[in-house]
Order: sequence, then C-alpha cells, then structure tokens
Amino acid sequence: MGHRYWAAAREVRILLYGHYRITYLVKPGGDIDILGVFHGALDISKYEL
Repeated sequence: MGHRYWAAAREVRILLYGHYRITYLVKPGGDIDILGVFHGALDISKYEL
C-alpha cells in the first residue's frame, strides 16, 4: 500500500490521505514504523527519511 519514496535509501513508502502524506518504513519482518504525517503542501525533501 502506498508508493515508494525513491529519495530515501530505506524502504520508505508514502500513503496519501486527504491533504496529508503519511510516511512509513517497512521493516524486513513485515513490521511498519510510522515516520511522520506531513501536510501535502510541505516539502518533505527537507526531512531525512
């Protein structure tokens, strides 16, 4: 679910939800860590994901 964020070296994915982008990390065992929730107008390239 979500699309891959290619600017990150890790398996970071982004899920679009309304005006927000939920970034999460898919771990090898299948667990998921939520990295952050960003407003769609915010430039997430400033953050180290």
